[in-house]
Amino acid sequence: MVRPEAKRERSLGLFALGLLIFSPPLLAIFSLERFLAGLPLLYLYLFVAWAALIVMMALNARELKPPGRPPPRPGRSRVGF
Repeated sequence: MVRPEAKRERSLGLFALGLLIFSPPLLAIFSLERFLAGLPLLYLYLFVAWAALIVMMALNARELKPPGRPPPRPGRSRVGF
């Protein structure tokens, strides 16, 4: 199991990474009149970086889920009938 401090550190690191990849100086690098697969390079960079950041946050959140009992199956009551 991952210790809670590591999760917090990774979350802060992902926040800092998000600030960095969406900062205006870095966006200016991709603000060119070039197209890749018919899309402007800046739009492609924004969507790929956004999707990558979401995937990394989801993986970080998934690691922190505490182990426990599986959820009850639908249609079955917890009462001992």
